Amino acid sequence: MTPPTPSRVTLCRDCCCGTPKLPGVDHEAQTTRLQSLVPTRISTCLDACDQANVVVVHPSSAARATGARPVWLGLVNDPEATEDIATWILSGGPGTTPMPPILDLYLFTPPSRRNSP
Repeated sequence: MTPPTPSRVTLCRDCCCGTPKLPGVDHEAQTTRLQSLVPTRISTCLDACDQANVVVVHPSSAARATGARPVWLGLVNDPEATEDIATWILSGGPGTTPMPPILDLYLFTPPSRRNSP
């Protein structure tokens, strides 16, 4: 039997996220930390440059089956924010464990849903 797919992460690393346009941010450390926890996909532009650095936390396959949706977090530009995300992922992530209130500071509506009816 295959173990269930854990939460996954998508990191935006293109025109604004993960670049020198955000000076003082250790993009490599953030990427390495999240890759050490869960499957991590590096994406080109997610069309949310005003929120750089963008981290999308995807629910586990089991949580997705119960209706959990990906959580988009923006302005994740310091190690403490990355650790808050890491702690949430380790406890189960979206649909499994409530999102810590501190992450409300980073939560935003993804571009594809901003103008949805």
